[in-house]
Amino acid sequence: MSHIWAGVMPAITTPFTESGEIDHHFLAEHAAWLVDNGCTGIVACGSLGEGGSLSLTEKAALLKTLVAAVGSRVPVISAVSALTTKEAVEIARTAEAEGCRGLMVLPPYVYVGDWREMKAHVAAVIEATLLPSMLYNNPIAYQVDFLPEQVAELHRELPQMQAIKESSADVRRIAALRALIGDSLHILVGVDDLIVEAALVGAEGWVAGLVNAFPKESVELFEKARAGDVAGAMQIYRWFLPLLRMDTVPKFVHLIKAVQEEVGKGFARLRPPRLELSAAERAEVKAAVATALESR
Repeated sequence: MSHIWAGVMPAITTPFTESGEIDHHFLAEHAAWLVDNGCTGIVACGSLGEGGSLSLTEKAALLKTLVAAVGSRVPVISAVSALTTKEAVEIARTAEAEGCRGLMVLPPYVYVGDWREMKAHVAAVIEATLLPSMLYNNPIAYQVDFLPEQVAELHRELPQMQAIKESSADVRRIAALRALIGDSLHILVGVDDLIVEAALVGAEGWVAGLVNAFPKESVELFEKARAGDVAGAMQIYRWFLPLLRMDTVPKFVHLIKAVQEEVGKGFARLRPPRLELSAAERAEVKAAVATALESR
């Protein structure tokens, strides 16, 4: 592989101990298990990783653990999200110092600026290190939409911006990006229940959520879709969709962690203000996982 932006890359969850600290022992084991099952990289400190609840010191320690656990096998990518550009630059430089091999760059939290401001923010982060970067476009969650023309401008002016995680949930964006930029920009998708459609029209990678509980099935699904095996992909997709759709709702972190716990590959513990699911919500997760395991 000539670049790092391809295949199934888990947006890894952050495990917590009963006292609320990062469980570094489980984190290392979990990352290794994901890689053992065919994942091509680890994306840490993102939304699914509850990055907004982690201090810079905690992020540095988490990244150090992941690099030590799997960094010699696959790239560890750090999400970069912050309230201010100064803080985002500090996170990026910390990721580089801890041995990460790439960055996933988000727009700033809370403030929704215009194109001039958003361009200045992501450019400052991308240029702060020597690491290759992937722009994260998720207008549904962050209210900032990097349009294909704007992505092309960033890619043209910032050689380190090598990829995009396109999570607008509009599969037409892939064709639009290809028409403007060609193959020099690597396109990954971060919407779990859109992955077959995205792969069939050219997405090279998947920054995935439910892979935290089902890596083998996730990798096989993506590889079949990329190879154009529609029948084979759809057989897995139909089975997987009830779980994959958990990645696209407001409580996606709660749900994915609960699924991990149900299959014995993680914990449902969250950092407040997130609270664990109610009894009724957890019962729905249990039923969905039980159905999936019965027909696995």
